[in-house]
Amino acid sequence: MHQKIPNNFKDREELRNKGQFWTPPWVAKAMVEYVVNNSNLLFDPATGKGVFLEALREIESSGKHIEFYGIDIDENILDNSVYKDNFCTIETRDFISNPPENKFRSIVANPPYIRHHRLSKATKTKLKKISNSILNYSIDGRAGIHIYFLLQALKLLENNGKLAFIMPADTCEGVFANDLWNWIIRNYCLECVITFRPEATPFPKVDTNPIIFLIKKNYQQNKLLWIRVKEKFSDDLRNFIKSGMSLRNFNSLDIEEREIKEAISTGLSRSKVINNSNHKLVDFANTMRGIATGANKFFFITKEKAKELNIPNEFLKPAISRTRDVPNSIINKDTLIKLEKKNKPTLLFSPDGRALSDFPKEVQKYLIYGEKLGLNNRPLIKTRKPWYKMEKRKIPKFLFAYLGRRNARFIKNEAKVLPLTGFLCIYPKFDNKEYLENFWKILNHPETIKNLFLVGKSYGNGAIKVEPRALENLPIPDILIKKYNLEYVPIRKATQKNLTFRKG
Repeated sequence: MHQKIPNNFKDREELRNKGQFWTPPWVAKAMVEYVVNNSNLLFDPATGKGVFLEALREIESSGKHIEFYGIDIDENILDNSVYKDNFCTIETRDFISNPPENKFRSIVANPPYIRHHRLSKATKTKLKKISNSILNYSIDGRAGIHIYFLLQALKLLENNGKLAFIMPADTCEGVFANDLWNWIIRNYCLECVITFRPEATPFPKVDTNPIIFLIKKNYQQNKLLWIRVKEKFSDDLRNFIKSGMSLRNFNSLDIEEREIKEAISTGLSRSKVINNSNHKLVDFANTMRGIATGANKFFFITKEKAKELNIPNEFLKPAISRTRDVPNSIINKDTLIKLEKKNKPTLLFSPDGRALSDFPKEVQKYLIYGEKLGLNNRPLIKTRKPWYKMEKRKIPKFLFAYLGRRNARFIKNEAKVLPLTGFLCIYPKFDNKEYLENFWKILNHPETIKNLFLVGKSYGNGAIKVEPRALENLPIPDILIKKYNLEYVPIRKATQKNLTFRKG
C-alpha cells in the first residue's frame, strides 16, 4: 500500500509525533524475503497498517504457511481490515516498555521515527535504562526512539535468527553511532546494508534518508555487502535478497563488498571513499553555532519595528537567520537592503547583562513586554542570567548553512552580520586578505563540498545537517591546498605565528 503524504500541517505533525511513515510494498517484500524462510513465525514489533504482513502473504510459497505476530501501541491502526483476514496474532502493546518475553528467529520492522526533541523527559529516562541494561552504557540523548527499537529487537533475536529493519540514516551517522555499531558487530553479523539514491527513496517528501539493515545472530564476518538502490518500484532488490544475495547483475542496484571496519568508520550510510586529504577544516579555522535567541519573533526584528520601538542602535546588531535570505555565496549590504524592503527582520535586539532599571526607558518597556509574554520562563531563555542577556559572538568571516536543503555553500560575510542558529560561524585562524580569499575558494570548491557528506547527517532529498564539531573534521583536499597556495605548519595551539602563507 502507498502512504499518501498529508498536505495538512496538523496531519503531518500527527504523523511525526507518532513516527508513522508506511513502508511501500516493493521495499517490504524485499525485507520479508530476507527473513521469510528462517522460521515459521514472523514478528513485527511496530506493525502499523500491516505492510509486512501483506508482503508475507504475497510471497509465501511451497504451501508453507508462516504465522505472523505483530504488535503496535496505536490501537486505532490495529483495526485495519488486513489483520482480520490473514490469520495472524495482533496485540496492542508498547514494545519499548513491555516487549515480549520469548525470542524470535525472524524479525522485520519499520520502527517509529520519532526524533529526540519530541520525546518527553520521562521517556528519555526510560530509554536510558534500556540502553544501560543492554549495552552497559547510556546512548547519547540525541538518539531517536528507533534506536531503542533496534536494541530491543536484537535482544529478542535467537541464535541464527535474522532481522530486517528500515531506519533513518542517523542510526549510523549520529554521535552515538560508532560505539553502537561496534557493539552490534561484536554480538551479531551485519550481512548487508541497503541505501537509496534520492530519486529512489521509499519515502518521498519525508525528511529522512532511509537505510535497510540485514542482521543475523551469528559471528561477524570481515566483510559486508553494501547496496545503493537507484530505481524505485523495481523487483531487483527483492530478487537480489531472494537469491541469498549471491546474484549481482541488477541494473537498478550498485553492489559493493566492503571491509566491516572501514564501512563503520566511514559511516554505513556512505559509500566507500578514497582519502584525498591529510588536512581538516579545523587546521585552518574554528567553528561555532550561531546565536540562539530562544524567541526569534521577539529578539530578531525588522528595521521598521526597531524604529517604532525607538530602541537605541547600541542594542541592535545586523543579523541573519534563514539561509533562504542569502541567495548566493556572499552576504553584503545590498542583501540586507533587499530584505529590509521586503520588511524582513535584519536586526538582532541584543541587550547586555545590566539591571532592567539601567536600560533606557524604551528598552525597559520592551523587556517588560517580553516578561508579560512569558519569555523569561521559556526553557532556553530562563537559563540566562538575566533572561534577556543575549549570547555574544564575534562577527565571523564566513557562514555555513546548518541544514543544507539546496546547494550547500560557505558564505562570505561582507555585511558583517551576526548569524542566528540557521548558520554556523567560521573563524579562520589567519587574518590575511589573500589567505582569506583563497580559503573561501577552497571551501566552496566542489571537491570540498562533496566531503560534507563524510561529516554530516543525511536527510531526505539529499539534505545534510552538519554540527559545529563535525564541520571542523571536514576533509580539505590536499590538491586544493596546493592549488591555492595555502599551507600551514601544525603546532599544538595554532596562532598566526604558527601559520605560513606561501604566495605563488
